Amino acid sequence: MKHRINPQIDCVFKAILGSESNKPLLISFLNSVIKPSSPIVLVDILNPYNEKEFIGDKLSIVDIKAQDDQKRLFQIEIQMAIFPHLPARMLYTWSDIYAAQLQDGEKYNDLHPVISIWLLVENLFTATAVAHHHFQMADLVQQKILNDHCSLHVLELNKWQTAPTLSIEDQWMLFFREAKSWSELPAQLDTPELRQAMATLQRFSEKEKAYHLYQARENAIREEKTQQSLLEEALAKQEEERIAKEAERSAKEAERSAKEAERSAKEAAILEQERLRELLRKAGINPDAP
Repeated sequence: MKHRINPQIDCVFKAILGSESNKPLLISFLNSVIKPSSPIVLVDILNPYNEKEFIGDKLSIVDIKAQDDQKRLFQIEIQMAIFPHLPARMLYTWSDIYAAQLQDGEKYNDLHPVISIWLLVENLFTATAVAHHHFQMADLVQQKILNDHCSLHVLELNKWQTAPTLSIEDQWMLFFREAKSWSELPAQLDTPELRQAMATLQRFSEKEKAYHLYQARENAIREEKTQQSLLEEALAKQEEERIAKEAERSAKEAERSAKEAERSAKEAAILEQERLRELLRKAGINPDAP
């Protein structure tokens, strides 16, 4: 290829899985991730790839929305940076799609499952080596799922392991993680779907207009990540200053409490001394006598 292309960049990611011409890739990807009992054979892309949506915008959320012949809705997004409230954003976007199914007067039984799939470039769940997490709405004590309408798949690319034999899911995850460094497909990933995905990278690499769009998005993402990093540094510094001020306040409070305790002890000693003097006087003894 003329230029190496990173499939994690949003315009490329959406061109691979969200183009009308690449529907077979989307079907392959969905089947590999959700592993349905009956394979998906037809999908309708609800927001197909359109180059214009990437030109001049401010990195709004760019996802892929689709629906299969069973009316199940799919949302697919790649996330390059991790931030503390990402799980809340995942649930919010799922709920937004779920609630949007009903218009005024429509019934709850008109609702269909919504399956969200998130590919994470960085790790979110650092305490485990598991790379594919599947979340559903369930009673954890009784181990009972409420229904199949809520389904969230989180795929952490950095954790994905290679193996002598790769599943289709393995192939897709390794493609999205490593294809930015390839000039051609490795033998293990040489399938019709991934050859077509690689051809999409080739188009961004070779066509001047597509490559300029790719560069613009890459630069915008880099700037966004830089701004996020600066914001995190500023927030961390602010937190350090808050902690330092809190420690200083606590130290002053402890010093004030110590002084107050010392004053109270002195006052108590004086009162006790006066009480004893009064007892001596009542006993006919002059406490001040030499």
